[in-house]
Amino acid sequence: MPDGARVLITTVPFGEVDDTPLRLLRGAGIDFTVNPLGRKLKPAEAAEMVRDYDIVIAGTEPITDDVMARAPRLKLISRVGVGLDSVDLLAARRRGIGVSYTADAPAAAVAELTIGLIIDVLRSVSVASASLRAGRWDRLFGRRIAECTVGVVGMGRIGRRVVRHLSAFGGRVLVCDRVLDEGWARQWGATPATFDEILRESDVVTLHVPLAPQTRGMIGAEEIARMRPEAVVVNTARGGVVDEAALLAALRAGRLAGAAVDVFEEEPYHGPLAAEPRCLVTPHLGSMSRDCRARMEIEATEEAIRFARGEPLQQSVPPEEYAIREG
Repeated sequence: MPDGARVLITTVPFGEVDDTPLRLLRGAGIDFTVNPLGRKLKPAEAAEMVRDYDIVIAGTEPITDDVMARAPRLKLISRVGVGLDSVDLLAARRRGIGVSYTADAPAAAVAELTIGLIIDVLRSVSVASASLRAGRWDRLFGRRIAECTVGVVGMGRIGRRVVRHLSAFGGRVLVCDRVLDEGWARQWGATPATFDEILRESDVVTLHVPLAPQTRGMIGAEEIARMRPEAVVVNTARGGVVDEAALLAALRAGRLAGAAVDVFEEEPYHGPLAAEPRCLVTPHLGSMSRDCRARMEIEATEEAIRFARGEPLQQSVPPEEYAIREG
């Protein structure tokens, strides 16, 4: 990377919790611009904004092949976060554009939010709160985690943390992944299972998989039909993993007891799940703890600075992520 590399920061917020990333860029003498729109970019906006920059410190806005085609200077996409569904990895590799991410930084925050959402939806906390604000005194019965079977789908950084948290509650935990460390699972009191067993036996199904061709729509009408009517679904992974229309139909028909959804196919989300009382919806809060957000931004910035200086990256996206996209 030649001297004078220009950096575009598209993710928002940025530098609000901790201004260290901005100070690092200034200290390195790097010319940078922060997303002037202050919101997630649409594809056309991303294409227009990225074209004159060498490095993008990116959020979840789409960085497609078309966006890259319009950005001849672009040489690095440094993702603030772990999800890579917004980046066309194969197009980046074909165009010689490096991609890095902050894979570990958000895991603790997402795992804790997952536990909070499970408790909320099992105990109807948000439903009862809304009822009280409307002038009613509805003391709703709920369920404890210890009385439930919780199925954890995906045993990566976040899924493993969720299992460790669940071990303190004493309930039955089922786990599955395409590559599963069964010894580790049993060490934390979890039982290896198939995806079908998790669907049929779980009171709570919580999802912790990346969005890829193999996982898109993995919870749809067919899968919901195999679940218990008293079961709930929790998605803090990625929108698209759950078929939102199928989820809504199941909730309205009473085929599921509830759901908690933090991520959506289109964000910001303005769809009908927001009006469904059995569905707890949150605006992609998974990584939004102060410490994890600051760590994500700092690590992504440090990668950008290394690249600008011609130093090796420390958090490049590994080859297996590209292989997943190849199918």
